[in-house]
Amino acid sequence: MNFFRGVMGGQAAGPQPSGADTIQKLCDRVASSTLLEDRRDAVRALKSLSKKYRMEVGVQAMDHLINILQTDRSDSEILGYALDTLYNIICNDEEEEQDEASQKQADDLGAKFTEAFIQNAEHITLLLTLLEEFDFHVRWPGVKLLTALLKSQCVPVQSIILVSPMGVSRLMDLLADSREVIRNDGLLLLQQLTKGNAAIQKIVAFENAFERLLDIITEEGSSDGGIVVEDCLLLLLNLLKNNSSNQNFFKEGSFIQRMRPWFEVGDDNSGWSAQKVTNLHLMLQLVRVMVSPVNSPGATASCQKSMFQCGLLQQLCTILMATGVPADILTESSVHASQTINTVSEVIRGSQVNQDYFASVNAPSNPPRPAIVVLLMSMVNERQPFVLRCAVLYCFQCFLYKNQKGQGEIVATLLPSTIDANSISAGQLLCGGLFSADSLSNWCAAVALAHALQDNLIQKEQLLRVQLATSLGKPPVSLLQQCTNILSQGDKISRRGSKVQTRVGLLMLLCTWINNCPIAVTHFLHNQENVPFLTAQISENLGEDERLVQGLCALLLGICIYYNDNSLENYTKEKLKQLIEKRIGKENFVEKLGFITKHELYSRAGQKPQPVFLSPEQMLFDHEFTKLVKELEGVITKAVHKSSEEEKKEEEVKKTLEQHDNIVTQYKELIREQDAKIQELKEQVATMTSQNEEMQTTVAQQLSQIQQHKDQYNILKLKLGKENQGQANPPQGDGSHVNGMQTEEVSQLREEMEELRNQYALLQTQLRDKEVLIETLRSEGSEPAEGAPAGPINTELLKELELLRSQVQTQTAEISQLKTENQDLLKRVETGSIDATPSGDASVDASNMAELESRLAAQTSEIGRLKEEVRGLTQGRAHLEQQEASATSSVAILQTEKAKLQTDLQESKKEQDDLLMLLADQDQKILNLKQRLKDLGHTVEEDDDLDTMRDQTDEDEEEDEDED
Repeated sequence: MNFFRGVMGGQAAGPQPSGADTIQKLCDRVASSTLLEDRRDAVRALKSLSKKYRMEVGVQAMDHLINILQTDRSDSEILGYALDTLYNIICNDEEEEQDEASQKQADDLGAKFTEAFIQNAEHITLLLTLLEEFDFHVRWPGVKLLTALLKSQCVPVQSIILVSPMGVSRLMDLLADSREVIRNDGLLLLQQLTKGNAAIQKIVAFENAFERLLDIITEEGSSDGGIVVEDCLLLLLNLLKNNSSNQNFFKEGSFIQRMRPWFEVGDDNSGWSAQKVTNLHLMLQLVRVMVSPVNSPGATASCQKSMFQCGLLQQLCTILMATGVPADILTESSVHASQTINTVSEVIRGSQVNQDYFASVNAPSNPPRPAIVVLLMSMVNERQPFVLRCAVLYCFQCFLYKNQKGQGEIVATLLPSTIDANSISAGQLLCGGLFSADSLSNWCAAVALAHALQDNLIQKEQLLRVQLATSLGKPPVSLLQQCTNILSQGDKISRRGSKVQTRVGLLMLLCTWINNCPIAVTHFLHNQENVPFLTAQISENLGEDERLVQGLCALLLGICIYYNDNSLENYTKEKLKQLIEKRIGKENFVEKLGFITKHELYSRAGQKPQPVFLSPEQMLFDHEFTKLVKELEGVITKAVHKSSEEEKKEEEVKKTLEQHDNIVTQYKELIREQDAKIQELKEQVATMTSQNEEMQTTVAQQLSQIQQHKDQYNILKLKLGKENQGQANPPQGDGSHVNGMQTEEVSQLREEMEELRNQYALLQTQLRDKEVLIETLRSEGSEPAEGAPAGPINTELLKELELLRSQVQTQTAEISQLKTENQDLLKRVETGSIDATPSGDASVDASNMAELESRLAAQTSEIGRLKEEVRGLTQGRAHLEQQEASATSSVAILQTEKAKLQTDLQESKKEQDDLLMLLADQDQKILNLKQRLKDLGHTVEEDDDLDTMRDQTDEDEEEDEDED
């Protein structure tokens, strides 16, 4: 223990050991000590030396510290010391101020130790296991160490955690820790873990991260919260940015609705803290991530719809128009990534419902003015900050994006019939900015007006009606002409370079205006000065700054050629191409046209819709205009190089295609009309079907009511008959009672008679079936099939059938007798011969009734017996059918064998015929040889055996023919 006192406490006599020696001794103590207290004290000493002697501790003690983590899991204190020591050697001490060289050296040292630690993936797995410990002295240092590892070597550590079982889930448990220190450091850990790794981002999101983070933000006070809210928002941005799966999960989980309370600012907006401003910036940036133009159009539209329905857009517009809100909340600076004005822009971009709502928002001024007018006033005011003017321009562009209704409203404020002299309109502000002395206002107004004409032929034609008063005593000029006038005037002073931005903006406006609008092209060419001005600009050899203007002039002239309808004789397509060839040269024209896409700011503007410029001088290109250039550059080049014959062919093809399109359109309209008629007929059929069903239901109800009335009528009639009978024969009360009883018995007898008739008819039918079956079996028995078995079985069947037939005939006779007796009884009852009308014959009637009841009972028992016999007959018939089926199957088998034998016989005959043919050939050869021998003079003996064989063969053939 004296050793530790020398390290930790008082001074010892003699020379002091160096730091490296002390660390070496401590490492030996950690490795060799058997007592836990000794190892704990040694690790504590290493922790105290780790900041001052970072490199020495890292080189000598890292392996021993990792071994402590593996072996001494039961002691939380030593684990905490070891984790703190590893954290000190891997992480730089951010509190100390260091120069650049020292900082770089420290970073390199941390990266080196991190690589050594993660070289074995089991170390990260061990660290994740230690994070499951609830002990504060283990869990908190473990979180800090893993965060430091991720900061130093993010991608390798992410890969190890991703493949570790339940690795991400263990880290998500940190957000549920009740100790705020661990929870807050867990947020920092998850921030590092989710950077740039989509797979981990998805796992974290599906581990219910959104719910937990939003709960923490609410608990901490939303935008009024502290640094914890900022950490939660940064983690949310990591999870949602450029991750469509998580964005969809966030929207489907109704988490957008939970963002609305964040933007509920009070009336007193003064004195916002820096933390609140930062939190609100991150919240706005989170909204923009969900509706970013780089997302898929469907996902963006769905999020925009949700934001409008939950009132989030309304809250943003309230902040936008609120008084006293800090200026940097409304704009975008280099420090903060997103602000209200740009957020509102992207929430309404391309959404008609949101754009309509934004058009209805009024600023809290006296008198109230539309929010668009207030924003445009800031855009064309040169005293406003540059970032604010850029943001307003982007907001105006998003308002008009795919919004033909909004475009029409803006252009309408410029038309003579709608101008209100007592109020400031958007059109007046745009014209004022277009012709002001500030070049930035010129450019912004030109681009804004170009967006009001984007892909809208109607508004391009409407804008041609706009007339401007230049000065007293001079006639008004059109807006188109005034733009060209400013271009020509700017050319005279452009040598100083101060008006390049203005000219670029006007040229972009003119190109957008006359693009795909032949009427606007005609108006532009009608001014005799425009074409000479453009050719002069293109043909000159100007400096680097003027090349962009030359390219835009070439583009404008090319549009005049491509969309020329040849209505002006002096400026037809052919004449303009000849003019280019003579004055400029086709190759030179194409080269000047290419100056646009070669400009360094062109590609930057084409990256995303939002205008992002570091300085006003860089505002030269608009995003939508870059897409227009890509579309037109190739077609204009082809149009300039094409001959008149090729153009004629193309025009013919275009006309043919237009005719085809018209035909297709007519067919589509016809199909739509037919579909509408079919739909109408279907609706009529459905209506008539429902009416028919209702009528059928009504008829059924009426029939049932009629039947009820009939039953009631019969009952009343019966009661009335009984009453009349009682009044007609008052002294015969007993006889009436007897007759009443007889009436009921008669009805029962009739029912039983009807049942007996049915039984009789059924037995007759069965008897006929049996007779047919007997006749069939007799015929089959008299003429058995070939190969069928002998007739004993059929004889036995016939005997059984004859017996059954005799039984059935006996039963039929009995039933006929019963039928006759019942009919006699019915006749007697109906004629009243059984009625005991005299009072003295009551005993006779009683005896007759008893006899009748006994006979009915006998008939009932007899009918039961007959039913049992019928069941027996049915079973016998089934047995006969089975025997018949068995005999039939036997016959089928024998017939199959016979067919097989006949096939074998045919094959044998065929083989025999082949042999006979061979024998005939041999005989012919033998005869020929014999004849040759005879001719040569040899004596040939006749072969009797051969003749005998031939004769035998002939006899066999004759026998076969006879058999056939």
